[in-house]
Amino acid sequence: MSDENIYDVVIIGGGPAGLSAAQYAARQKLKTIVVDKSSTAGALAFTSKIENYPGQSKPMTGKELLDIFRVQAIEFGAEYKDDTQVVGVSLEGEVKEVFTMEESFKARAIIIATGSMGRKPTIKGEGEFLGRGVSYCAICDANFFRGKTVCVLGDSEEAVKEAGLLCKFAATVYLIAPAKELKVGPDYPSLQHGNLKVMLGTKVAEIKGSDTVEGVSIVDAEGKESEIKLDGVFVYIHGSKPIVDFLQGTLELSESECIASNRFLETSIPGVYAAGDVTCTEVRQVIIAAANGCTAALSAEKFLHHRGRRKYDWG
Repeated sequence: MSDENIYDVVIIGGGPAGLSAAQYAARQKLKTIVVDKSSTAGALAFTSKIENYPGQSKPMTGKELLDIFRVQAIEFGAEYKDDTQVVGVSLEGEVKEVFTMEESFKARAIIIATGSMGRKPTIKGEGEFLGRGVSYCAICDANFFRGKTVCVLGDSEEAVKEAGLLCKFAATVYLIAPAKELKVGPDYPSLQHGNLKVMLGTKVAEIKGSDTVEGVSIVDAEGKESEIKLDGVFVYIHGSKPIVDFLQGTLELSESECIASNRFLETSIPGVYAAGDVTCTEVRQVIIAAANGCTAALSAEKFLHHRGRRKYDWG
């Protein structure tokens, strides 16, 4: 394979850790790409007000701060790939590979910065029907529900966006949101689909079925229970579990399923680094995640250039 088709660094995750890593890697003239599931997902993107990040002159939303990170990374030369769900990795060998539904990316170093908004099944039936009608990835599984009825659980922009994607495949899509309003405006493009039905102030109490999902039991804001017959449930309710499912056991994890790494953010496999909340840092702040991204990128540069020490970057 031509070296032109191989990146120096592939960064999985577009939060503060991933985008900071992209800035530092690209500044070191490393061929760098960020593979991001969604620019609107992640803990920082959901934060309504940030006012304690050093250098900030005024309060801003987490999304606004994240946009600055992204622009800086791109201006330094990093590529950015949005709406790209990573479904697997191959980390052995000199050239590693990151797999998505659409394409794969090869690199000599990988930085994992996927955060910790994953979740363990909490809805009755969720774990039982995972892979049999319950999914956490519309991009991955939408085609399996062509012409069928599905629901999306969540009120975030990510949930609304994924519901819009599913509307292109499923006959009917229910967007079931526990909040009284969505985190997007009424003119949001995904909400314009004629086969989308929005149910606000509603929770799913149980996912039901036999071999596969057959329906859900819901409770509205007044406590009234009812059932909806459907074939699939896409869950976009976030928790605090590290997002590591795509690794499929390829890296050493702690008992809490955090990626194990040393103070230089090196993991159990040479050339693979982890940064930010996916390592379960004791202090979960934007500045810590950004510092992690910097350290991981400089460690990757040292590894790629066989340096005896990390290169300083004063700008």
